[in-house]
Amino acid sequence: MTRWRARIGLRTRLVLAFLLVAAVSAGTTATLTYRKARTAILEQAQDTAVSSFRDRVSDMGVQLPIEPKSLQERLRQLARQGKPHPWVVFAEYGSIRVSSGTSPVSTVITPELRRAALASPRRGSFQRVEKHGAPWLTVAVPTVFRAGKTVRPTGLVLYAVMPLTDEEANVRAMVTAARDGALPGLAVALVPALLAARSVLRPVRDLRKASQSMGRGRLDTRIQVKGSDELSDLARTFNESAVALERSVGELQDAEARARRFASDVSHELRTPLAGMLAVTEVLDEDAARLAPDTAAAVRLISAETGKLAVLVEDLMEISRFDAGAAELNTDEVDVAQTIRKTLSGRHWTDPDEIVTDLPDGIRARLDPRRFDVVVANLVGNALRHGAAPVVVRLRTETPPAPDGEVPRLVAEVADSGPGIRPDALPHIFDRFYKADSARTRSEGSGLGLAITLENVRLHGGTIRAANGPQGGAVFTVEIPLTSGEVTA
Repeated sequence: MTRWRARIGLRTRLVLAFLLVAAVSAGTTATLTYRKARTAILEQAQDTAVSSFRDRVSDMGVQLPIEPKSLQERLRQLARQGKPHPWVVFAEYGSIRVSSGTSPVSTVITPELRRAALASPRRGSFQRVEKHGAPWLTVAVPTVFRAGKTVRPTGLVLYAVMPLTDEEANVRAMVTAARDGALPGLAVALVPALLAARSVLRPVRDLRKASQSMGRGRLDTRIQVKGSDELSDLARTFNESAVALERSVGELQDAEARARRFASDVSHELRTPLAGMLAVTEVLDEDAARLAPDTAAAVRLISAETGKLAVLVEDLMEISRFDAGAAELNTDEVDVAQTIRKTLSGRHWTDPDEIVTDLPDGIRARLDPRRFDVVVANLVGNALRHGAAPVVVRLRTETPPAPDGEVPRLVAEVADSGPGIRPDALPHIFDRFYKADSARTRSEGSGLGLAITLENVRLHGGTIRAANGPQGGAVFTVEIPLTSGEVTA
C-alpha cells in the first residue's frame, strides 16, 4: 500500500477519490432507481392483467356439464380481450384440459399456483415466473356459482398466461440508458474533481516551495493566505512559525557575530601585552637558576602559563579568521613526505620509540605548506598527549574506481597506541573546546587544535575523520583531493 501511494501523486489520488465517490453515488442511485422503476413497471402490468382477467372470468357464465369445444371458444374470446397484452388462456376441469392456443397445457403454470388458486376461490391468485430466461405472469381464477348467499366453486379453474417481454425490454432499456449516461456523468464529474484537487494542491505546493526556500536559508519566505479553511489556517501557522524562526535565528546570528567579534578583538588586544610578557618571561627563565628555589618555581610557572596563553590567543585569532572567511590558501607543489618529516623534526618528534613513519617518497601535491604543517602537528601532538606511543604516521594515495567519477586522493593517517576515543565522544571530537574526558578540566593545549585542523583540511577541499583502530588507539584520517595537474608517485 505504501509503495502504491508513493507511485501515485496526491493530485491523482484526490481525483480518483472524487470520481470513486461520484461513481458510487451514481451507482447507488441508479440501482435504487432501477429497483423501484422495475417494480413499478411490473406491478402496473401485473395489476392490470389480474384485474382485467378477474373481471372477464366473473362476467363469463359457466354451464355445467363442461363442453370442451364450447369452452375452447369461450377461452379464445377471453384471450382476445387480454390487457395489457394478449393472453393465452388455459382451463382445467377434472381431467379436461383446454386452451385458447395450440397446446392444451402450459409449462409456465406451477403446482404452487394451482394450490393457491384452490385455496382462494373467490379472488384467485397470480405468480411471476421465469421460463428459459423469459419473464411470465400467470393468473389463476376459479369459476364459482352462487346458491343464495353461498358462493361455491364449480371446479373449473381458468389460467391466463401473459409474457412480460415488453416490460422487461423497458427495464433493460432503462438500465442501458443509465449505463450509457454514467460515463458522460463521470467525465463531467472529472471537471469539478480537477478543480477541487487544484484548490487543495495549490496551498500544499505553496507550502512545499516555501519550506524548500526556507531550507535554502531564505527565512523571510511567507505564504499568501487566502480564505479561512483548514489549509488557510495551516498557511497562517507556517507564516507565524517562519516569523518566530527568523527572529530567533537573527538573534542567534547577532549573538554569534558579537561573540566572534569579542573573541577577535580580545585576541587582537592581547597580542601586544602578551608579546611583552613573553619577552619578560624569557629573561626571567634565563635568570631562574640564580633565584631562590621558590622564586624560580614561580618564575617557571608564570613562563609556562604565559606560553599557554599565547598559544590560546594565536588559536583564537586563527579561528576568527576562519569564521570571518579571511583564511586563504597559499599553495605550492611540495613533496608531501618531506613536508611531514620537516614538521616532525621541527618539533623534535624524531624518537623512533615514539614516532613510527611510513612515508613513501615521490608523492607530490599542491598544498599550503604552513597550514598542512599545522594539520600534521596538531594530530601528532594530540596523539602524543592523549594517546600512547608509538604514534604511527602513514602516507599514501588512493585512486577510486573509474565509474565513481572521483579524483585521486592524498591520504594521511595518524594512529596512536592509546585506549582510543569513547564512542559517545567521537561525534564531538572536532568541536571547539570539547573535552573527551570531562574530569580533565585543564589541558596543555588550547582546546582548539582539532577544530583548527578541521578548518585547514576543509580549506584544502578535503575531509578528516576520527575513529578507533581495530587493535585499539585513535586513528585520524585526512583525505585531500589531488587535482589533475598534481603529480603523484
